[in-house]
Amino acid sequence: MKIICVAKNYAAHAAEFDAVVPQKPLFFLKPDSALLIRNRPFYYPDFSTNIHYELELVVRINRLGKGIQPRFAHKYYSEVGLGIDFTARDLQAEAKKNGNPWAIAKGFDNSAAVSEFVPLEKLGKSVNQLKFRLLKNDEQVQSGDTSQMLFGVDELIAEISQYMTLKTGDYLFTGTPAGVGPVQIGDVLEGYLEDMPMLKCRIK
Repeated sequence: MKIICVAKNYAAHAAEFDAVVPQKPLFFLKPDSALLIRNRPFYYPDFSTNIHYELELVVRINRLGKGIQPRFAHKYYSEVGLGIDFTARDLQAEAKKNGNPWAIAKGFDNSAAVSEFVPLEKLGKSVNQLKFRLLKNDEQVQSGDTSQMLFGVDELIAEISQYMTLKTGDYLFTGTPAGVGPVQIGDVLEGYLEDMPMLKCRIK
């Protein structure tokens, strides 16, 4: 399986980093060793002093697909969850400054915390009408609504599948809303999807 992450898919998040709003989906990959599941703790790595959280809606791909047309994209998923894209912001900034790739800042071990998945049918809403939020130490720090995504889930699947084959079990991180920020040892992150508790991650 692979973990596909979409960058700058909420205008407000792009604005908080003074970034240009993209005209087409931007995406990058995390390796399968980045996966952190079952609410296991995130251990702060010794190679960074500025790890940030980024909460995102995650779609799990349920069939093989390549060159998918937007009108058929909805057939390639039926469940959603939440994920935290942990980012070593200091490593990312240094890489960007030097014009280097920044996979080191996104793809390190356990940098993709993922919840269990819930059927869209159970939520009773379109994938494009879902609300989610993140609490840090019981204080809300992020709030997202998939209706505000620059590129919807079907558009993302169609675009990405033009370049790489999607496989059963692949995870699609659909982008983070505004409000990203740092974590410290001792913090507790809790993700909610439509007020349903989905994800809890302790920083150790």
